[in-house]
Amino acid sequence: MAFHALIMAGGTGTRLWPVSRRDRPKQSLKLVGARTMFEHAVDRIAPIFQPDQIFVVAGSEHVSDLADQAPELPAQNFIIEPLGRGTAPAIGLGAIHLHREDPDAIMAVLTADHFIADVERFRAVLNAAARVAREGHLVTLGIEPSSPSTGYGYIQEGKKLDTADGFDVFRALRFTEKPDQETARQMVESGDYTWNSGMFIWRVDRIIEEFQHQMPDFYVKLAEVESMLGTNGYDPTLRRVWPQVDKESIDYGVMEEAEDVTVIPVDIGWSDVGSWGSLADLLVGMGDQDGEGNIVVGEHVGIDTEGSMIFAGERLIATIGLEDMVIVDAGDAVLVCPMEREQEVRDLVHLLERKEMHEYL
Repeated sequence: MAFHALIMAGGTGTRLWPVSRRDRPKQSLKLVGARTMFEHAVDRIAPIFQPDQIFVVAGSEHVSDLADQAPELPAQNFIIEPLGRGTAPAIGLGAIHLHREDPDAIMAVLTADHFIADVERFRAVLNAAARVAREGHLVTLGIEPSSPSTGYGYIQEGKKLDTADGFDVFRALRFTEKPDQETARQMVESGDYTWNSGMFIWRVDRIIEEFQHQMPDFYVKLAEVESMLGTNGYDPTLRRVWPQVDKESIDYGVMEEAEDVTVIPVDIGWSDVGSWGSLADLLVGMGDQDGEGNIVVGEHVGIDTEGSMIFAGERLIATIGLEDMVIVDAGDAVLVCPMEREQEVRDLVHLLERKEMHEYL
């Protein structure tokens, strides 16, 4: 069974506004080091996947930019999604392409905009998960929690089923969306929960089977698109069918009710880099703080400024008397907010949408 990677490169990273925009989303930003998040995603799997084994699902408006970042990937491996419909449809679209290539393929569903520090252990757990998936299990990678975070979903572990290449494999009992603080604390203290990484490994035929059972309306549309693969009718069929597809996440659409779901808990130095706070935490862990506990990207001078995230862009940011703040300069827009409210940046983006200030989105 051939092993393939499907990198999910949709989404806009709204909680990293104003730097992350519709035309330059998070996966195309250099947030950690000199490589974009998408370049990191390709780099870390290159030792175990040949270029023709790496597929990317993305919107048409982003494919050209992503292809420029990874010229080693074949052009036909960029799968264009006409409209964003959530992770379940995107995975389904990728799955039918891989199914046509190899009906027995195993696919690793990976992210384009997360950061993983321990890439060797990550590659090892992917290979271990492929062994488990070969038996028909749906495998998800659970991240061992370092805190009772309310920013991630959680997976409850059940009975231990096996050990694969040194990694314990558990039955996955329940997927829980982002909990409140007290619930998150109880989950972490129980020792039975991991963070949901959004990364999955399974046989292509198994995930298509789950779509058929759990999302039958979507499956019918997906089968219509699949029937046109390799013909001149593929593009017009996809453009006609895809707007009719309901938005759905893979967790709600499939994983919560799926048969035979397993989880492999792992510590790989993972961060979803989903907000300014999580980026700050990541950079703190990498030792990038100044003497006052600030994380500074770009040029900054400050007096009595402590514990703040300062993303200066191309201009100097000067501060006086600030503590635990987020300051981000994107050139045409500036964000200023307390660190404790950085999760509300998404609400600010929604406000811009309601005000039809599209030039800032």
